[in-house]
Amino acid sequence: MIAALSGDAAAYRQLLSSSADRLRQYFSRRLGSGASDVEDLVQETLMAIHARRDSYDRSLPYTAWLHTIARYKLIDHYRRCGVRKSVPLDDVPELVSDDTLGPALAAYDVDNLLEGLPAPQRAAIRLTRLDGYSIAEASEISGQSEAAIKVGVHRGLKKLLARVKGPEQQ
Repeated sequence: MIAALSGDAAAYRQLLSSSADRLRQYFSRRLGSGASDVEDLVQETLMAIHARRDSYDRSLPYTAWLHTIARYKLIDHYRRCGVRKSVPLDDVPELVSDDTLGPALAAYDVDNLLEGLPAPQRAAIRLTRLDGYSIAEASEISGQSEAAIKVGVHRGLKKLLARVKGPEQQ
């Protein structure tokens, strides 16, 4: 993935090909090998990987990021089909003990939340709250005034809080 992000087209083709194989196995185990939706989910996930490749955190394993996206696509599929799945208790310790998945899931959730904000607010929050830059540094990096950064952070966080709380709690 790192080579692909650096512009290596051959590495990107290989990444997508090997990811597709892994995704087929992942979805087949969960839906059954004969399920007609497996290939659709593979394609949806590959498109999401392509569209969100800039959100990949190079410090985390690629497979954790890949499986996070695949998990969300599978959950979306279950919701569309009205399927409710349960996980055997024997699988729970394995899921809970995987330390690489937590940060990947959190990064994906943060990206999803920020995606709904206007670009200036998204940039202000990302630079100051996530990347740790000061208001002055964020202003210089983004080209916005310091006042615009402060207002963007305030308004953006207010929108995010409202979205997280939902309409029933406002």
